[in-house]
Amino acid sequence: MMAMIFVSTTLLFSTLAADASSPSGSEKGFVPLFDGKSLNGWKMVDGDAVFRVADGCIVSEVGSGKGAFLRTVKNDYRNFILKLEVKLDEPCNSGVQFRSYQRNGNGQMCGYQFELDPTDRAWSGGIYCEGGRGWIYPLKGKEKTDARKALKLNDWNECVIRVVGPKIQTWLNGVPCADLTDDVCKTGFFAIQMHPGKKGNIRWRNIRVKQLSNDK
Repeated sequence: MMAMIFVSTTLLFSTLAADASSPSGSEKGFVPLFDGKSLNGWKMVDGDAVFRVADGCIVSEVGSGKGAFLRTVKNDYRNFILKLEVKLDEPCNSGVQFRSYQRNGNGQMCGYQFELDPTDRAWSGGIYCEGGRGWIYPLKGKEKTDARKALKLNDWNECVIRVVGPKIQTWLNGVPCADLTDDVCKTGFFAIQMHPGKKGNIRWRNIRVKQLSNDK
């Protein structure tokens, strides 16, 4: 009996450790932000990009060149784990906004952005401050890490963002990318970006969030 209790305890701690090191491991407590059928709960901000639903995905396409954001109507996400999948059918610069807001209520987009960078620079998973400070966690100097190689250009990619208090961490396809402490933006909405450019077509799916305790 003692041996069985020891094995069970060991398995429990192993499971907890795996979940802590890679938030993509468990789906308990997650709530979908996209129903796979409509853009209910979302609204477009600025620009002239196209956002539509097809085959259970949000499809974003470059418009005449200005770019745009599609944001959640709900705007009080503070501590959370956000997960989503993205596929760059026609690669272009993009990103995922979190703890974001619009200046003066309906103006310029501001807040943290999980970068999606299909160029040779390869800073996907780094953190950019939209509408403000610019890069706050670039992947410059990480050429020898797996983070610079994590983005798949011809397949689906899993993005994970974990934010608790000032602690911000990101993963791309299970690879740790950003890990920083910054508390300038404390709460806000989520958004997906369609960067200005001549062309670009991106699909997004399985967008879900697990809200964490606000006292952490």
